[in-house]
Amino acid sequence: MSTLESIVLGVVQGLTEFLPISSTGHLRIVPALVGWDDPGAAFTAVTQLGTMAAVVLFFRVDLVRIGLAWLRSLRPLGTLRARFTRLSLDARLGWYILFATIPIGIFGLAFKDQIENGARDLYLIASALIVAGLVLLAAEEVSKRNRGIEDIKARDGMAVGVAQALALVPGVSRSGATIAAGLFLGLDRTSAARFSFLLSVPAVVLSGLFELAGIVTGSEQQDVSTAKLTIATLLAFMTGYAAIAWMLRFLTSHSTIVFVAYRVVLGTVVLVLASTGAIH
Repeated sequence: MSTLESIVLGVVQGLTEFLPISSTGHLRIVPALVGWDDPGAAFTAVTQLGTMAAVVLFFRVDLVRIGLAWLRSLRPLGTLRARFTRLSLDARLGWYILFATIPIGIFGLAFKDQIENGARDLYLIASALIVAGLVLLAAEEVSKRNRGIEDIKARDGMAVGVAQALALVPGVSRSGATIAAGLFLGLDRTSAARFSFLLSVPAVVLSGLFELAGIVTGSEQQDVSTAKLTIATLLAFMTGYAAIAWMLRFLTSHSTIVFVAYRVVLGTVVLVLASTGAIH
């Protein structure tokens, strides 16, 4: 991987991680379009640590407040059900984020080989872009958007967590799947995005550290030098931070239709180019 590739792919990772258009899909499509090699799932996971740092920095006040409230909730307060009824919103969010991370952890370990190899097929990615985009469109159409993040319940958190697990397939998009799930549950767009971004923290940290450990120990093959991987990760951090701020402002007064249109067009273009042998 050249320095130019690491710069471009780092920016692509940061911009697309928090927009509902699939960062892993773009890290496979962009190199294919310009004739570069596939950077691989390990590169994707490690550069996601940059976007994880961005979301932690952006939501640092929220995360500290949620973390402290969650720790206080561990004190014995009677039965589990009674405990939950007494918890503050921040403590409940801490538990919801924890429980909602379980599905992606289970599926990520169970289907690790398929995700890193067969799931990076361009036909699959293009199809996922289109189908998941249409699901997001359906969510926009049926959502009442009359609930805020303070109205999230345990079942909502688990539903969004299952949706996040579906994003293990490149092209689906973690933010796209979780925002769509939030909209289906009646959350307003900003609340759906906010919970989506908070929920991404443990999932991205676990996957990134898992792949990084594999690279360090040699169990994961990685042809990218440490310097270029560092460049890509730093750029992913900077552009990711900007993308979060922009996305939250955008959703206060706009729908996600523009992203749906982009996904369908891009997916169609990739299917045509792949079928004609123009990209592979």
